[in-house]
Amino acid sequence: MECYCGTDCCARCGEKNCAGCVRTGGRPFGGQCVAAECVKRGGAQALAAMQAEIVDEFNALGIAGLRLEGLNLLHGAFVNLEYPLANGSCVKFLQDDKIYWGNQVETAGSDRCYGVVADEEMLLVCSYGCGGSDPELVVYKKRM
Repeated sequence: MECYCGTDCCARCGEKNCAGCVRTGGRPFGGQCVAAECVKRGGAQALAAMQAEIVDEFNALGIAGLRLEGLNLLHGAFVNLEYPLANGSCVKFLQDDKIYWGNQVETAGSDRCYGVVADEEMLLVCSYGCGGSDPELVVYKKRM
């Protein structure tokens, strides 16, 4: 399958319910793909610029132990964790059918990791244990 962004994500995906990028107009799971939308608007240069901008925004947050070098495309269903709130309820902030920019950063000397997720409008940073257990929301904010 072909993809808009050139990351070869469609060939590496392996998900049976993926309908393909180009064939679906950049909506392989029904929701938009951040990379496909960026390429459709401004080409490969816009895609590279957006990735660099998002990495810089995450690094500018100044979170101890969080230093990004790059981003991957991640299916929302895999990264849409449920976060406990102070009032006892739990909430998800992402859409399962969307493709986001994201990465996992291991925390030195800890069994927890940082997870970062972004799209055109927001940045999300969380920490979690093995397999996404015990997620804690660190930052959820509108992008610059």
